[in-house]
Amino acid sequence: MRNIPNFITALRILLSIILLNIKPFSVLFIFIYILCGFSDIADGYIARKYFLVSKFGSRLDSLADVIFIFVMIYILLTNVNISKALIYWIILIAIVRIISCIISFIKFNKLAFLHTYLNKFTGIVLFIIPVFIIKLDINILGCIACIIASISAIEELIINIRSEDLDLDINGIWRIPLFYTDTNYSKSNKL
Repeated sequence: MRNIPNFITALRILLSIILLNIKPFSVLFIFIYILCGFSDIADGYIARKYFLVSKFGSRLDSLADVIFIFVMIYILLTNVNISKALIYWIILIAIVRIISCIISFIKFNKLAFLHTYLNKFTGIVLFIIPVFIIKLDINILGCIACIIASISAIEELIINIRSEDLDLDINGIWRIPLFYTDTNYSKSNKL
């Protein structure tokens, strides 16, 4: 029972890689894509409900999210006519995320992909796009997603810059002081 959430997360990694070998936006593709989404919900839910949360599981979940996102970005960029402006915007968001990871690695000796509400919301929006891509203009969908992804990337960057302790499950920027008035700030001071 203890490893079920991690097994589900590992399954998401495998399914993400399988997506690379299936005709994009076919019925089978959408089915596996939706399985990836449900597995992302299920692993965390089971881990929290049955007190199976672990640092390893949290990191594996972050890795699975990153793999899934990069697979989908690759599939979208190679199969959909996206404007150059949108591609540059996506690259800029990726650069902000990379800088944030570098900062977390320098400060905490770990790559940090935070589970903020905005990052989760960004994931939901990015998850919905391929389902609606056949009916709606990708550039409009992409703009909406990039606005949300930009805000969440900037939030994560600020959190990694301002935090004194690494908390992968921090809810959002409001959980850290933007301007330290107390030099003894720590995780115990969180709301």
